[in-house]
Amino acid sequence: MTLTFNWFLPTNGGDSRNVVGGGHGVEAGPAGRPATVGYLGQVARGAEQLGFESALVPTGAWCEDAWITSAMLSEVSERLNFLVALRPGLMSPTLAAQMATTFSNLSGGRLLLNVVTGGESAEQRAYGDFLDKDARYARCEEFLTVVRRLWDGERVDFAGEHVRVEGAQLHHLPQVRPEIQFGGSSPAAGTVAAKHADVYLTWGEPPAAVAEKVRWIRELAEAEGRTLRYGLRVHVINRDTSEEAWAEADRLLAGIDDATIAEMQAGLARSESEGQRRMLALNGGSRDNLQIHPGLWAGVGLVRGGAGTALVGSHEEVADLIEEYQAAGIDQFVLSAYPHLEGAYWFGEGVLPVLERRGLWKRPVAQVSTR
Repeated sequence: MTLTFNWFLPTNGGDSRNVVGGGHGVEAGPAGRPATVGYLGQVARGAEQLGFESALVPTGAWCEDAWITSAMLSEVSERLNFLVALRPGLMSPTLAAQMATTFSNLSGGRLLLNVVTGGESAEQRAYGDFLDKDARYARCEEFLTVVRRLWDGERVDFAGEHVRVEGAQLHHLPQVRPEIQFGGSSPAAGTVAAKHADVYLTWGEPPAAVAEKVRWIRELAEAEGRTLRYGLRVHVINRDTSEEAWAEADRLLAGIDDATIAEMQAGLARSESEGQRRMLALNGGSRDNLQIHPGLWAGVGLVRGGAGTALVGSHEEVADLIEEYQAAGIDQFVLSAYPHLEGAYWFGEGVLPVLERRGLWKRPVAQVSTR
């Protein structure tokens, strides 16, 4: 099966040659490059020219709004899809379905949705959402039920525990139905993913752990009569030689002081996210023993919430590790680096040609804009 590669847009105040910490309830650290349309446009254009199919646009109080950012950047790019992070509890399902339809139709079908239920109650309360984590997942299931029925062209009357609509209907349907990507490591997350996701996303744990997650979700999806695809969200540090790549990892680690590690680890430990708990367990809050699998480095997670691991090595070695994840059931990758612009070129000009020679990746065909 041909693999798909996606990049990341650093809308959290910018980008840096060092690891930018924060997220998951922890305040973002300093960055060296502002999140302007000019700079983010460079990242987006570079990603699409290199062969990445989409770019993940994050959501949260720590970054710029994902919808507005994506809409602006769609005008300075041509082919790139936008994987827009969406929090179900912050708008009605009817409005979300309408917004997604509008974006998709006006951009030529260049919208994917990354549904983020919200693992941090404190941040959710800041937005006026006072449900606990389990209730947020229950609401998410109802929300996605309504959204999918609306995209099917139905007139929807729905009265759930958390979502209620009457006579909801879209007057314009999406010409290209937005794909739903969904992550989560708790039992409640697995239930929602099995029922509604097109792609299940997980963070970069060792291949054996990822394979176990894929088996878990696959069994749940089969019980629903559905087949999903599987993606990995992870960072990457690849260079011409293994020595150069690991020297870069050492440089990033040297740029993080012990006080910052202690502060960030304490903040991230308060997260309600099961996935975040698993990320913290990989690094143990220590600079020692951060290579947790050959070529998989847990140093990023010392200060950054969410995806906390990186693929590290020569172009060939990183391609080998990607093949390990493919064997575990992964066919899509959402990648990032520090800094994001240069990192896209290192991967796009280094690893993608290796995978192409192996018959594992094919450059996307340019889409013709309908605008």
